Amino acid sequence: MKEENLLSRRVFLAVAAGTVVSIGLPGVFATVGAARQQELVEALRPDGRLRVPPGQTAIEHIEDMGGKPGSPQPEDFKLRVHGEVEQPFTLDYEGLMAFAQQDFTCDVHCVTGWSLLDSTWRGVPMAAVLNQARPSSDAKFLVIEAAHGYTTSIPIAEAMKSNVFLAHTLFGSPLPGPNGGPVRAVVPDRYFYKSAKWVQGLKIVSKDEPGFWETRGYSNSADPWKEERYSRSS
Repeated sequence: MKEENLLSRRVFLAVAAGTVVSIGLPGVFATVGAARQQELVEALRPDGRLRVPPGQTAIEHIEDMGGKPGSPQPEDFKLRVHGEVEQPFTLDYEGLMAFAQQDFTCDVHCVTGWSLLDSTWRGVPMAAVLNQARPSSDAKFLVIEAAHGYTTSIPIAEAMKSNVFLAHTLFGSPLPGPNGGPVRAVVPDRYFYKSAKWVQGLKIVSKDEPGFWETRGYSNSADPWKEERYSRSS
């Protein structure tokens, strides 16, 4: 694969041959105006990185994010927290809502080339859920498990950052099913395939377990500012 060949939604879905797809892809999206686009391209984040990473285009909103869905019903939600932990447990939706809730505003970046800026969410910090399970000293990675066997992984240090969370609300409304509702992960500083939809499990492991897209040629580190879209071997 060449980095300049960003995939269309149709091609990206075809990669999975109609099986497991849980990446964040919009079916229809509108880019921001040209003047605003240029302004954003030149803007910087507080950490000095570009507001819009290289190769990305800012969009106004997401209509449909694609993928083979899990149940959108809160009553069907079950989250298993397990692996290299001292206290494994399972949460239902009510249990998740019993955690302290937090509002988040963040930018998210899809590997296909779009960025949604200032998206607003409500949910639970990932660290709060993981800390309740008490990860062992061998814990190095978090495997996020989702509907239909989809997985993705991130370093445990990334998972514990204050801007990584489990979301149940988007723009003030319950998270829509097509966007991963009732609950999805959000990992803002990685390409959006790391932000698994329809989350069902959080597995803490000592050795990394690259996920669905990562084993099909996509970058395991997925840093948008380094344009780590594909693995070096692809």
